[in-house]
Amino acid sequence: MHQNTPADPGPADHPAEVSDASADASADASADDSADDSGRPVAAGAADVSPAEIVVVPGPRPEAAVVFPISGPEGGLSVSARARLRRATAEATRVAYRGDLRRFLVWVAGRGLLPAGLAPPAAGRVGDAVLAAGFAAVLDRAGPGQMAVLAADYVDTLATAGRAPSTIDRALAALAVAHRTAGAGPLPTDAARGVLRGYRREAADAGRRTRTAKPVTVSVLRALVDTCDVSTLAGLRDRALLVAGFALGARRSELVALDLADLEVTGAGLQVTIRRSKTDTFTRTGTAGRISALPYGTHPDTCPVRTLGAWTTALAERGIIGGPLFRRIDRHGTLGRAPHGLGSLDGRLTGQAVAHLIRRAATRAGLDAATLYSGHSLRRGFATETYRAGADPLRIARHAGWTDGSPVLARYIDTVDRWKANPLTGVGL
Repeated sequence: MHQNTPADPGPADHPAEVSDASADASADASADDSADDSGRPVAAGAADVSPAEIVVVPGPRPEAAVVFPISGPEGGLSVSARARLRRATAEATRVAYRGDLRRFLVWVAGRGLLPAGLAPPAAGRVGDAVLAAGFAAVLDRAGPGQMAVLAADYVDTLATAGRAPSTIDRALAALAVAHRTAGAGPLPTDAARGVLRGYRREAADAGRRTRTAKPVTVSVLRALVDTCDVSTLAGLRDRALLVAGFALGARRSELVALDLADLEVTGAGLQVTIRRSKTDTFTRTGTAGRISALPYGTHPDTCPVRTLGAWTTALAERGIIGGPLFRRIDRHGTLGRAPHGLGSLDGRLTGQAVAHLIRRAATRAGLDAATLYSGHSLRRGFATETYRAGADPLRIARHAGWTDGSPVLARYIDTVDRWKANPLTGVGL
């Protein structure tokens, strides 16, 4: 933070009760973000793959992008151009599409259309070169019209497995973008989308509802915060993360990407710069992200300025004044990397760790259906609670980084309006 903030008193040097979860995971079907799934090539036969630069190529939608190979000579792009092309799309989107490609290749390998040496493992880290080579091999082996059939069959497989329609739609978009950027032209998706529409109708007829994260309301947030032992370093961090996640309405990927330098104290509260977002937009100055203002709260334990101030003060007392805002803490209360060398070198929390942290707090608080709380619960709770309190939907969207006219935000608001603006209210029944 650029200057000291009011902090709750109390030491933060006691051992943490639990260590942070940091296992690598690919994109989760019900999450808005995905844990990091990148790494070095590990599959057998990877050494036989021609060297390629992996870049991000914009897809048909603003947020759609996929990793795909462009070898140096053929691609004709400079190193700096490739780097900027990568940065043209949010990292969370790139990670999600890597996961989509990986799952498709594992499925295709099971059908015998991918050499064993090019099939990615079902778990563990996978390099971009492995994914790119595997997808290219599928295209080489598939005959005319076969990719359209594969896409439809894959959608059917995902539907049979009970995946969310939105997850299937994203997977299909990833395949379509990969197919086009490979020079194979547009992927015929009529059959695949027909299967998906049939799945949606089937789910509707059966009365099935997509599983969604339970929202963290203000009362639930207070219950979660009450479980944080602020005499420990982990407790200070957990409280700050819970309150900040709600107050910012942030995606978990945005929350863990925050650095200390992104916080700035003002006379009215705290200004937070979200530099990387799933739906990056560009300001007039050409910078990505958004700036969110957090005013002082009424209650010290749920005040974003005070709780973040207590956490950053604890970090400063340990000589940490830069780098990641939210960091791993081991069971001994020591800041640092996760065990066994997993995770980032700077000790930054992962999005998956945020989800585990929220569920642990919900369990400690004795909340009903604690397992339904996830990394998205804070964001959903921000939307419903601020709208219920009278905030304008456009201001809610701009504060939390939803795109204008977001159907997701509209759905959250509708859960409030069905009671707040119920047409039966006042008719005298």
